[in-house]
Amino acid sequence: MELLEIDSTSSPAVRFGEELRRLRRSRRWSQSELGRRMGYSHGLVSYVERAKKPVTLKFAVAADRVFDTGGVFKELWRRISNASLLEGFAEFVDAEARCRKLRTFELGVMPGLLQTLDYAAALEVGSVRRGSITQAQAAGRVDFLAGRQRLLEKDRPPIIHAVLDESCLLRTVGGAEVMRAQLDHLLALAERPNITIQVAPFRLGEQRPFLLPVVLLTLPDRSVVGYAESHSRGHLERGRESVAGWEEDYDHLKVESLDTTASLAMIRAVRKEVQ
Repeated sequence: MELLEIDSTSSPAVRFGEELRRLRRSRRWSQSELGRRMGYSHGLVSYVERAKKPVTLKFAVAADRVFDTGGVFKELWRRISNASLLEGFAEFVDAEARCRKLRTFELGVMPGLLQTLDYAAALEVGSVRRGSITQAQAAGRVDFLAGRQRLLEKDRPPIIHAVLDESCLLRTVGGAEVMRAQLDHLLALAERPNITIQVAPFRLGEQRPFLLPVVLLTLPDRSVVGYAESHSRGHLERGRESVAGWEEDYDHLKVESLDTTASLAMIRAVRKEVQ
């Protein structure tokens, strides 16, 4: 096994490509030979070496297998996936993966766990066009979300209660086709016994208790933590008094929002109007 020192100061995608190229050349393999051994085309190997294509987990695992690097490339893939995440978000995801109950309120866009991957990809395309992230980071974010969504397919998935501001339904993301599929997906998820979806209509006005999206996670030890984001960072709240206040506000939000029947009716109505 070759032990590689990972330079934490360079771009993970660039570092991945550099290590791939270095090890390939040390064995005097062509890109075609490496591609054959990994099960990929020489073109993809070339793109990855130059950090021009996003790296997938499957590709990283194949590289570790071929070079016997003991998970080094998988670790670099993880860093690529996390490179553009908000500060504090990785800590939240660790708690999310262990939660027994998840309560969320979202504004403007669908909650990540409830997004289709096409919808998520469309959001990331917007970030790339604005120059906020690279194409590789965008692909990493979508892969990362797909990993988070495996939470929904566990043998014993958590109880999920999602309250969506009406803006989540009315903001078209990715065009009509993507949006219709997203709304269909939302309706399908609502049929699961562990998932409840409500809509907070615009008419709530100042009665809506939250000005920003929030998530409440009930952990296996029955403790509750909260998560909220600003534009630049996320924050996992553990203080009992603060979290208790969030829970009280969330209960108020549930009462004031449309009931599940009316909420699903609104989603169906919006779905019909998407052109």
